[in-house]
Amino acid sequence: MNLGIVGAGMIVHDFLTFAHELPNIEIAAICATPAEEEKIQNLAKENKIAKTYTNYDDMLKNNSIDTIYIAVPNHLHFHFTKKALESKKHAICEKPFTSNSKEAKELVEIARTNHLFLFEAVSTRFLPNVHKIKEMLPQLGNIKLFTANYSQYSSRYNAFKNGEILPAFDLKKSGGALMDLNIYNINLVVTLFGAPEKVDYHANIEHGIDTSGILTLDYPTFKFVGIAAKDCKAPIMSTIQGDAGYISIDSSANIVKDFLFATNSNNDNPERFDSNQGKHRMFHEFLAFIKMIEENDLEQCNELLQITLITMAIQTKARKQASIVFPAD
Repeated sequence: MNLGIVGAGMIVHDFLTFAHELPNIEIAAICATPAEEEKIQNLAKENKIAKTYTNYDDMLKNNSIDTIYIAVPNHLHFHFTKKALESKKHAICEKPFTSNSKEAKELVEIARTNHLFLFEAVSTRFLPNVHKIKEMLPQLGNIKLFTANYSQYSSRYNAFKNGEILPAFDLKKSGGALMDLNIYNINLVVTLFGAPEKVDYHANIEHGIDTSGILTLDYPTFKFVGIAAKDCKAPIMSTIQGDAGYISIDSSANIVKDFLFATNSNNDNPERFDSNQGKHRMFHEFLAFIKMIEENDLEQCNELLQITLITMAIQTKARKQASIVFPAD
């Protein structure tokens, strides 16, 4: 994989901390705005990246690049990913994939028509611990309840209360608690159980955006409750409860650093599992992307895109219920 990165935010810095551990990848270029030129030049020097660009179109003309990693603000995901695909580049787009389900469907159609790989870079569905949980679900019997709380008080909320609207709370930039945090909870339940039958979202709204909210999903045999907040905090916890046992996760749905498993007979002595190998939470997703492209495994790529489409359908329906309308809608 010859990778071009677009973006210079925190997630790119995170990626560069472990990129050297990935096999068969070369970071050929990094692109950002002219205002960030000095920043990307420093990143390029520190990480031995050959070229820097302040014009995205120029980077897309670089024929040595076969894959673009899009790590720009939420509202720009669709535009930048579409341009990459139209330039016949594979695309890895950060979460949340797009502002709404209509945009997601369009990108998937372009990728499939051109036999290109398209991935949503969301760590949840690639974590070995999540795969292990899915493998162990039958041991819980009939699933009854699934709860996931990802609440972090945001320093940006202080600015928001004072009238300064930063991207995380900006309606025009597809922000909000659902898009930032609850999207991971959605990814976890959809990865494990697929599409729900019903979606409801009850949100605390300020200036048209959800600063916190409760998402409920109905599945044939159980109820899911996803809580996310940027205006308050609580212990981060997810629990899957069945009539024969439970699984408990005391880290966020994008990390799942380990989990506890207990049956009704050993409820007081749960067993702890960890298969993540101590790697950065994003390591496993990029390892999977590289492998799929190398092996031309479009079938697995399409299976993952189905999770993305379900996730985008849920968030779009949830926002509409809460009257949260993005410009892209």
